[in-house]
Amino acid sequence: MTQGERRTPARRTVLGAAGATVLGASTALAAGTGTAQAAAADRGADRTPGRGHGYRSLPVPTVIGHRGASGYRPEHTLGSYRHALDLGAHVVEQDLVPTRDGHLVCRHENDITGTTDVADHPEFASRKTTKTVDGVTLTGWFTEDFTLAELKTLRAKERIPGTRQENTLYDGRWTVPTFEEVLRWAEDEGRRRGREIWLHVETKHPSYFRSLGLGLEERLAKLLRRYGRHRANSPVFLQSFEPSSIQRLAKLVDAPGVVLLSGPSTRPWDFVEAGDPRTVADLVTPAGLRWIASYAQGIGPTLDLVIPKDASGRLGTPTTLVRDAHAEGLILHPYTHRNENTFLPADFRKGTDPTAYGDSFGALRRYLETGIDGIFSDNPDTALLAAADLTARD
Repeated sequence: MTQGERRTPARRTVLGAAGATVLGASTALAAGTGTAQAAAADRGADRTPGRGHGYRSLPVPTVIGHRGASGYRPEHTLGSYRHALDLGAHVVEQDLVPTRDGHLVCRHENDITGTTDVADHPEFASRKTTKTVDGVTLTGWFTEDFTLAELKTLRAKERIPGTRQENTLYDGRWTVPTFEEVLRWAEDEGRRRGREIWLHVETKHPSYFRSLGLGLEERLAKLLRRYGRHRANSPVFLQSFEPSSIQRLAKLVDAPGVVLLSGPSTRPWDFVEAGDPRTVADLVTPAGLRWIASYAQGIGPTLDLVIPKDASGRLGTPTTLVRDAHAEGLILHPYTHRNENTFLPADFRKGTDPTAYGDSFGALRRYLETGIDGIFSDNPDTALLAAADLTARD
């Protein structure tokens, strides 16, 4: 059986059920989860995304289309973003990096070697270079070496074609969008769909870009103000792995901020540059979460911080992170759910093909049962159905 044959029935089932099943029923998911129950009660009665005011009006759990619907379309393209909405995602994520002339564009990394056809453009062959970004040495092509006009001559493509072979069908179909184009797109989609379109916007490598004179926060704040997304109840989250970026944004706009958290032993790059010895393990303590809550409204931890894996890669016992974060009034949007075996915990893989879909629903149930407020997913339709499954059993 080919990969396409294996996936088609599952995807058809998901597409047929995901959109309307979850939106009105998500409230019950939080019931019985301790502190999460009280947090959910504060969110108000209207659970339809885009109705009500502010992030507390979103359904729980909130399903965030990770880089759009990147399980089905090349990431960070208007096609991927639109497909995420079509599948029912409550929020769609963008990652922002700058061009040489200061425009913010949507790419997961400034290294565009694997996500565009830049290598096929002989006119840009001399732009290939080696750089050190946040302590990591990379060789390729980088957005900060291109003007926007030059970048717009490139076409987006699938980042992991060996895993997501079907997505390569869409290679070359879309350009790299600017964030301003996404803001206009969100306005148009909002009018067409009759609701606000929520965005989850990340500043990538902000200290690195500030050192180049391409500070992200001021440019982002300017665009948010221009399009009316700078208020506390605006349909946007602002996220970063560097706490100082969220602190800077909090002084520029009132939109809710989310601090992203990687592995326990890692240090945010702005901490490294500032000589701050704290690690993520320090930030997920009650004291660390209290510090985050002084300037942000949420955290985006890796799923391993919610439920660690054992030495064999199987899920273990949940930590107290959900309870501790809720005690400080913080929401949790962990990352990242994906359907493929290679990305799932070992106890939820099926067969030996790393690109095949595993027991994604089983893994999602374990994560959602912890009381998290939302989840980033490359497959938002799957995440929505998992939420509906858990609600039906409650």
